[in-house]
Amino acid sequence: MAVRLIRLCLVTAAAMAAGTALAGAEQVKVKTRTYAVSGANGADLYQSMVRRGPRHGFVSRAIAQTSYTVEWQAEVVSSANACRVVRAQPVLSITYTYPQPSRSMSAEMRGRWQRFMTGVKKHEEKHGAIASEMVRAAEASVKGLRVKNDPSCRKTRVEVKKRADKIYAAYEARQIAFDAREHRDGGNIDRLILGLVKGR
Repeated sequence: MAVRLIRLCLVTAAAMAAGTALAGAEQVKVKTRTYAVSGANGADLYQSMVRRGPRHGFVSRAIAQTSYTVEWQAEVVSSANACRVVRAQPVLSITYTYPQPSRSMSAEMRGRWQRFMTGVKKHEEKHGAIASEMVRAAEASVKGLRVKNDPSCRKTRVEVKKRADKIYAAYEARQIAFDAREHRDGGNIDRLILGLVKGR
């Protein structure tokens, strides 16, 4: 029920004099958007989500989606033939996409929908939490990095991206493993859909 979009924008500014180290600080920006679904019962609502949900790959659609991008503001300083990172501030932007009924529902159906959406949001917010952990780990991996024999800071830029990419790959594996557990037959997502469709 989630698709992750990772973009690394590494902006560096090299200075030729020593500077004061500045601690990086993760920033998280979150927004939520919805798409309209309709149906008189749980089965119809589910089918509407299947038809209208956010794209998951080229042909399939998801019920809900967590997407995120990461942008970096990194400052490197060249001094004594070495280069070091004095600031590495990642900005994580998360967008959650959820279904939103376009028509009124019966009291019983509203209860089912609310229970369903509580579970769906918990699932998607876990993806967001893993993304936040990823960004903090990436920031820690480059904080204070110093590369010798790199007056132009070219090697340092390459190393920053290499370390960040390694962290991203490890956390993307966690995202995939989490989805696999949640989406397995009889798993949490199946139970949420069954509760919506049959009230169980």
